[in-house]
Amino acid sequence: MTEKKRTTIVLFSGDYDKVMAAYIIANGAAAYDHEVTIFHTFWGLNALRKDENIEVPKSFMEKMFGKMMPRGADKMGISKMNFAGFGPKMIKDVMKKHNALTVPQLIEMAQEQEIKLVACTMTMDLLGLNQVELLDDIEYAGVAAYLADAQEGNVNLFI
Repeated sequence: MTEKKRTTIVLFSGDYDKVMAAYIIANGAAAYDHEVTIFHTFWGLNALRKDENIEVPKSFMEKMFGKMMPRGADKMGISKMNFAGFGPKMIKDVMKKHNALTVPQLIEMAQEQEIKLVACTMTMDLLGLNQVELLDDIEYAGVAAYLADAQEGNVNLFI
């Protein structure tokens, strides 16, 4: 019996198009029977934020980060041609026309395929994010856990 292949992705970016690419790769790898981990850190954590505002006690700085960062995958900007917010709408219209899955749908698909979605606990502390503000059914870990997965990885990506 052959050992199952592993794919790990560090998702650092919070740009809609880069998050979309990470999840397309992850879902493709899972479809090819890879064990897949996506380690969300810094701005990549925004993909895991719930859409609704959840009141939790925070410091002034943590509240500011919370207001400046997009709440949920569908609210992220794109890396190029953002055009004061019109860019994401344009790309989503093109995606709809071509029946492409949205980032929230890709995240849902990843969860259905049992892709391990990990939120970086150190970054959560730095940005003042609490577990209740993130999606359900994800894992929480530090860089050591990511490195353990990556060490066994056949494919390791940084996006």
